[in-house]
Amino acid sequence: MALAYQRQLDGMTAFAVWKIEEEAEDLYSRLQLNQEEKAYVESLNNGKRNLHWLSTRVLLREMLNTSGYIDCRVDEHGKPYLVNFPHQISLSHSFDYAAVMISENKPVGIDIELVKEKIVRIEDKFLCPEELMFIDPSHRIEHLYICWCAKEAIYKLQGKRNVSFKDHIRLHPFSFRQEGEFSARLDAGPLQATFTVGYERFEDYMIGYVPGK
Repeated sequence: MALAYQRQLDGMTAFAVWKIEEEAEDLYSRLQLNQEEKAYVESLNNGKRNLHWLSTRVLLREMLNTSGYIDCRVDEHGKPYLVNFPHQISLSHSFDYAAVMISENKPVGIDIELVKEKIVRIEDKFLCPEELMFIDPSHRIEHLYICWCAKEAIYKLQGKRNVSFKDHIRLHPFSFRQEGEFSARLDAGPLQATFTVGYERFEDYMIGYVPGK
């Protein structure tokens, strides 16, 4: 596993992307796991799912720069959190890469996705008509992935189920660029917030990230 990219957003918030190059056994050997975690890993079939789970935990260990045990759990909504560190975290993975975002003072969300043409088949499933209107036709695939990653990152940050990408997360219009930021709004009943979404192209992938407030 090799660090491919790291970005410090402020003094307390950062994210990193690692390329998954090791076998599962190598990643496993770098972790300290309790019995429940070991049983979970053993329940996964050998393949990408196993590598993704292990690689995000190895990258988390690297970012926290610790040799001690990291008690990383998920709540009833599936959102990961740390028991024995003050940081808030978000985890993502796609094909050959894992991504982790951490912050000492705010909630965070991150998503990484391999850019593929098939996203056009589901564009109206996660974007409303007003959002589809600002998609740049000359960069449609990439622009759609920016929108998807943004909504996924916001979904992960807020951490509650039953939030609809299309109905509850709205992106303010923005022009396509390879890297930038724009505003978005979460409007899901008691969940109300405005976010600044950052994004950038990384090789054949798109990264979207959201630091909370």
